Amino acid sequence: MNTFIKRALLSASVLGLSSGVALADFSLTILHINDWHSRIESNNKYESTCSAEDESEDKCFGGAARLVTAIADRRTALEGGNVLLLNGGDNFQGSLFYTTYKGAAEAEFLNQMGFDAMTVGNHEFDDGEDALAPFLDVIKFPVLSANVTASAASKVGDRIKPSLVIEVGGEKIGIIGAVTTDTPEIASPGPNITIEDDIKTITAEVEKLKAQGINKIIALTHVGYVRDKEMIAQIPGIDVVVGGHSHSLLSNTDEKAEGPYPTMIDNPDGYKVPVTQAASYSKYLGEFTVTFDDNGVVKEAKGDPILLDSSVTPDEGVLARIKELGAPIEELKTRKVSETTKAIDGSRDTCRVGECEMGNLVTDAMLDRVADQGVTIAIQNGGGLRASIDAGEITMGEVLSVLPFQNTLATFQLKGADVIAALENGASQIEETAGRFAQVAGLRYTFDKDAEVGSRIVSVEVKDGDGFKPIDPNATYSVATNNYMRGGGDGYAVFASAGMNAYDFGPGLEQVVADYLAKNMPYTPVIEGRVIAAASAPIADEAKSEDTATAAAADPVVKVPEPLAGSTELSTTAPTMPTNAPAADDAAMAKDASMSGKQHVVAAGDTLWDLAKTYLGDPTMWKKIAEANPAAASHNLKIGDTLNIPAQ
Repeated sequence: MNTFIKRALLSASVLGLSSGVALADFSLTILHINDWHSRIESNNKYESTCSAEDESEDKCFGGAARLVTAIADRRTALEGGNVLLLNGGDNFQGSLFYTTYKGAAEAEFLNQMGFDAMTVGNHEFDDGEDALAPFLDVIKFPVLSANVTASAASKVGDRIKPSLVIEVGGEKIGIIGAVTTDTPEIASPGPNITIEDDIKTITAEVEKLKAQGINKIIALTHVGYVRDKEMIAQIPGIDVVVGGHSHSLLSNTDEKAEGPYPTMIDNPDGYKVPVTQAASYSKYLGEFTVTFDDNGVVKEAKGDPILLDSSVTPDEGVLARIKELGAPIEELKTRKVSETTKAIDGSRDTCRVGECEMGNLVTDAMLDRVADQGVTIAIQNGGGLRASIDAGEITMGEVLSVLPFQNTLATFQLKGADVIAALENGASQIEETAGRFAQVAGLRYTFDKDAEVGSRIVSVEVKDGDGFKPIDPNATYSVATNNYMRGGGDGYAVFASAGMNAYDFGPGLEQVVADYLAKNMPYTPVIEGRVIAAASAPIADEAKSEDTATAAAADPVVKVPEPLAGSTELSTTAPTMPTNAPAADDAAMAKDASMSGKQHVVAAGDTLWDLAKTYLGDPTMWKKIAEANPAAASHNLKIGDTLNIPAQ
């Protein structure tokens, strides 16, 4: 249909406000999930496998059995209407069921749910074609992606289609799939699979469908909420976007939601496009209803995701099958490896934007395993951490849920400048909560999420005895990571290109962590200032100083500030001062974070946010310190300056 006609027929007051439905209107209800990640069993609030005890106390969410029930119930409730069930990809990877069955278990339950279509996610390529091809052999619904091209040598063949046309209620609906373009970096599609540009390939497919007279077109994507809003929904001819990849919760009632459900985006052709996503791990079943006019213009889109909590009764037949499939791995899952004094946070909301407890555990375990090799730095991608661990006993199954990818420990040598470049990569997509965010041990760094990509690392310091010192860009450091990152995965191309004397050390990362936990039983999780957000984060409306911006533009190499003389402490405490420094009792005062009405001497890495947390117990009280120090540049603290710390 001509886009001019679409534009002419749509008025701003129609969308979402239609008081009646014309005879030619067509309503379609779309049920959808995304990023299931092999959560065949139900999950607890930490997104790890729910125990029988938690299940009995109604503390569990999702899982295949609840999904089967919820989908069947909604289809019954919507009987006689027009319904589609769509899957936004990443069904692979995330539990022992995938580790054991490599997609066969996921395929069995997805077939039972009866999807109309799915798009492939990047994790469908984690094991190359060896797991994906058998999955495609048995799946009973179309699998789509316009930007996936398989060569003649590929085992996948032509089983991933760019699009399909499905008839619902007498109307033809076009559905186009797409996967994130960085799949070659974050997964392992192999030499016979090419991932092409998503915008170009979706646009071409839209034109093909329009040429067939299709005027209702859905983009079923695995590219992330940000890209769906900024790019996919703005492709002329796209009417609806059902997404995945960023695990985004969209909701009209949940205050933690990233946006409304659906999120309405202006298309340049003069109409609005609903964009949806349903979080992850089967905690929600997305449901929204779209009303089209006869020309394919969306007049109204409304709905909200359905929480799959204890109010949804798991399907008994599915539970029995899960128990049967789980028998061979039950012994492994239940083997105790250690204990923890409290829950270890490994949530994506934490580990992809800042320092997290699970990141510290995993990187500490890496360094501990290779300490006798002179390795001093460990870096782990936050996206490689897939679950949290409850307080109390830790089983091997829980460790495997955190680290399900069967990665091995890898070591190599790297110049300091390349370590900085790696950290820049880690911070390059923080606004998208991308998995490349760097968790570290043996160093600490400060980043500014509001700076330009490639200039976000403010300072980097490496461990030096009991303290830290600025990293030397020209020095060579021994680094530990996982073999996936060492090979350039998740954008860490500098590891593959600049890494020297690389060695995939051999132990599985999950075993390395399990051994470390056993060695340190009971384990107590820590947060200790390894990753620090620059002061510009809580002061987003203030511009950076002109001098700082000029310096960053003039020199792409991060200029690390020299620490104050005698500084050996973590950035959340004051440095030991030389005898000629003002406020001689600062170091003693900083040791007691409960003290207030005192002074603090600024050290490298200090921010008002961190100081408020240390002295006042609440980082959001940073403005109180700023008001007590009107002469201080709150977004650019000067090392050696003395700050007045107000009483709480």
